[in-house]
Amino acid sequence: MKTFAFRMKLYPGQEAEYKRRHDKIWPELKKLLLDAGIKEYHIFLDKETYTLFAFQKISGENNSQDLGKHPVVQKWWAHMADIMETNPDNSPVSIALEEVFCLE
Repeated sequence: MKTFAFRMKLYPGQEAEYKRRHDKIWPELKKLLLDAGIKEYHIFLDKETYTLFAFQKISGENNSQDLGKHPVVQKWWAHMADIMETNPDNSPVSIALEEVFCLE
């Protein structure tokens, strides 16, 4: 199983709204992620910097960043664009992180 980690940026004051929207993640988006082989998906918030840290365990070759052309993902991006930093296509500004240590 592969791992994939990245960071994103939340707008100040949007912590509760971000959590609320994710607590009510759309069933079709959840199914899409699971069908793509994403077995675990964790998102953590650094409240001092509003940085979101995401971590995925993946059984396939793709990760959530590879699903951007899917209409459900594009709709989710548009839904989230008002509370976080995004690119012109509404995708979150996302910076992949390099793994430098793993304890198993």
